[in-house]
Amino acid sequence: MSRNRFKFWPWLTVLGPGIIVMLADTDAGSLILSAQSGAVWGYKLLLMQFVFIPVLFMVQELTVRLGLATGMGHGELIKLHFGKIWAWVSILTLVVCCVGALLTEFTGLAAVGQLFGIPTWETLSVVVVSLIVIAWTGSYNSVERIAIFVGVFELVFIWIAWHVKPSPHEIAHGLISIPWHNKDYLYLVAGNIGAIIMPWMIFFQQSAVLDKGLNLSHIKPARWDTAIGSVITQLVMASVLIITAATIGKINPHTPLNTVIQISDAITPILGPTVGRTLFALGMAGAALVATIVVSLTAAWGVGEVMGFHRSLQDHPRKAPWFYGIYTLVLILGALLVTSNIVNLVNLSVGVEVMNALLLPIALGFLYFLARCALPEKYALKGWYAIVVGVVLLITSIFGVVAGILGCF
Repeated sequence: MSRNRFKFWPWLTVLGPGIIVMLADTDAGSLILSAQSGAVWGYKLLLMQFVFIPVLFMVQELTVRLGLATGMGHGELIKLHFGKIWAWVSILTLVVCCVGALLTEFTGLAAVGQLFGIPTWETLSVVVVSLIVIAWTGSYNSVERIAIFVGVFELVFIWIAWHVKPSPHEIAHGLISIPWHNKDYLYLVAGNIGAIIMPWMIFFQQSAVLDKGLNLSHIKPARWDTAIGSVITQLVMASVLIITAATIGKINPHTPLNTVIQISDAITPILGPTVGRTLFALGMAGAALVATIVVSLTAAWGVGEVMGFHRSLQDHPRKAPWFYGIYTLVLILGALLVTSNIVNLVNLSVGVEVMNALLLPIALGFLYFLARCALPEKYALKGWYAIVVGVVLLITSIFGVVAGILGCF
């Protein structure tokens, strides 16, 4: 028994980057989008959550392969193989996605504070100061542990979805009744694609496996790390959709949500106001916090890779001032924008996910071509699997863009 445990321990030490990026994938914006999908369309978007599990794994596994085999971040590889101009194109795409994502994370956190009567500025001040202290005083491993700890609270939505006892007949009907002709439905289809596969995830996981100190000897457990995370994140997304479809979606079908607090109201009639609100707060806060950490680090890592400055949590702030400065600036600007309260936060969250879908051709295009040309022969994307991956990524990109355009216009 002890010998088997000893053999298993190295696998456990590798786990982390894949689980974190997937918990961050189920961020506040994704939860809001899933809730909107269930409230408006019932179970008609549920199948997507499961169909895209292998696609999500396929994308993120390539980032693991690229990071471990080359020892370079995603921005570095683009700069090396495609030049500075294309590297900046990719980074600008990344920054836009990160800013959008950060707004949705702070939106979710502000809504959690409002549930308990805490003003937005107080909630976000505590969050921003805490995350700055964590990054400036910790290491990659300490940040990873904190991110996993807060992200685990998302799993509460899986338990709640089971507790609402959705109707199997209604689920089955929703799976086969697809209103492809409806532009509002297509808009949420694009949003769901953008919520499942986000451009910043590619940059984060490739940089995270390097900052954690992993190499090619860890590739097998790193793939399992990614696979486990892919399943967990989609179970959480599906659970939130089921919760709202079984509650709000039945009471007021086809009625869009206007506030994040309405999502909490889907839980409180079943579990009671105190328990329901507390569990919703834990799940939403966990999702938003882990994603805030991931998105802020991704922006700092990505810019650092293209500009060439020190960019590791292992570095002291005096050695990597630009890295820590960008991380801090992104957090402060995001909090200020959300505190201004100038937009409908539910619409903002859905819009950000649709934007992600529209930007997928750039992100997935670079990923595919790097997997073909930047990897050593043993790990390069080739043969029948390269064809399968290429077709899947192409279809996903086209589907996301077409659905987004048709949904918008």
